[in-house]
Amino acid sequence: MYEKLEMYVDGKWLDGGRSGEDVLNPATAQVLGKLPHATPEDLDAALSSAAKGYEIWRKTSAYDRARIMKKAADLMRQRAEAIATILTMEQGKTIAEARIEVNVSADIIEWYAEEGRRAYGRIIPGRMPNQRQMVMKEPIGVAAAFTPWNFPALTPARKIGGALGAGCALILKASEETPGTAVAMARCFEEAGLPKGVLNLVFGVPAKVSEYLIPSPIVRKISFTGSIPVGKHLARLAADHMKRSTMELGGHGPVIVFDDVDAEKVAAVAAAGKFRNAGQVCISPTRFFVHEKVYDKFVGKFAEIAKNLKLGNGLDKDTQMGPMANARRVDAMEKLVADASARGAKMASGGQRVGNQGYFFAPTVMTDVPEDADVMNKEPFGPLAPCVRFTDFNDVVKRANGLEFGLAAYAFTGSAQTAAAIADSLDSGMVGINHLGVSLPETPFGGVKESGYGHEGGIEGLDAYLVTKFVSQIGVA
Repeated sequence: MYEKLEMYVDGKWLDGGRSGEDVLNPATAQVLGKLPHATPEDLDAALSSAAKGYEIWRKTSAYDRARIMKKAADLMRQRAEAIATILTMEQGKTIAEARIEVNVSADIIEWYAEEGRRAYGRIIPGRMPNQRQMVMKEPIGVAAAFTPWNFPALTPARKIGGALGAGCALILKASEETPGTAVAMARCFEEAGLPKGVLNLVFGVPAKVSEYLIPSPIVRKISFTGSIPVGKHLARLAADHMKRSTMELGGHGPVIVFDDVDAEKVAAVAAAGKFRNAGQVCISPTRFFVHEKVYDKFVGKFAEIAKNLKLGNGLDKDTQMGPMANARRVDAMEKLVADASARGAKMASGGQRVGNQGYFFAPTVMTDVPEDADVMNKEPFGPLAPCVRFTDFNDVVKRANGLEFGLAAYAFTGSAQTAAAIADSLDSGMVGINHLGVSLPETPFGGVKESGYGHEGGIEGLDAYLVTKFVSQIGVA
């Protein structure tokens, strides 16, 4: 059932004779397969292939590019169950979540296919007779993209879609912990008729691959999704060569619950968002600021839902939350819980590892968490929900904006006036009012402050792979 693990370079699949690493199932810690790592020669081949593929793809009409991309999206939908199974096996999330992710990823590819046909320029009126002033949009060139393990289909889809829709070629280094999903997606593009070299898929030691690809004069654009420290390192590498970058980095999403809502209904929405993918989501709601008048009702319902969630293997149809993706995340949860407890926080639910097989951690609701606790200041990236009280609008805004993060923020209120005021006040690239759904193919996705710069999704995501050329032409004298 699991995907054969290979790299895809210049239209060829590469596997044997290379060093690599084991890929584990986080629900069982059992080995799923052996992943090959790219050699320097493989990376050179990917660069050369991408350069040749770009020359072909940039000259392919937007109409024909869209046709191939839409066919790949259709193949992903046809194979959604198989790809979702691979995704769950290697990442851990529930099969229901995996199915949604695969189908949304296909939507992303299709959306970019269509949007690539609308990479419009414009005509600017000239200052003299017979003058034409044209603004043209052109693909930037070969792009290199680096994606994490928490969304093995969706994150690559954003980068593949944006690059190919704009007419660029792409070298994708997907996560070594969840490679099978990206392999399965690449097969869809191959079978859809994508020319050789337009999409290349490699794996390896992340630092070695990025430090090899980014300085290459062939690469003109970098896109990274991951942690702030790694993002800063890659941004420095890109800056040394004046290469455009998109950095989608970490978050620590505040959720502000005002006293004019049904606190129990909001708690149900919050729990669904918080424990999705076991909290391993960059836009996950992670700091809950609840008005003191509804605090007890909110926390009570939140904890009740958390206690009743069924943990298990994501392939089991009745599982509601799967394991953490790796052992590192379990260790991180234990440290955050221990720190919060030592500072006086109480556990309304969870707070401990579950079982001795796989990487399971209980859905955890914390109450009365002090502001200096690590969980209030460091991105937890797990199923931890610290809840604190507030009374004053200006005070809660200051607390919500008080960290270096600025990816996503949320608020729940029954007042249109309060909704407008809080939306204007939050320092965040994305704000959800009365819901948590801020990520769609057609909308911009990106952060401010140390959560990064640039966008994926929407017309902004396509523009990230385009350069602007101005042409001024005067008729022959």
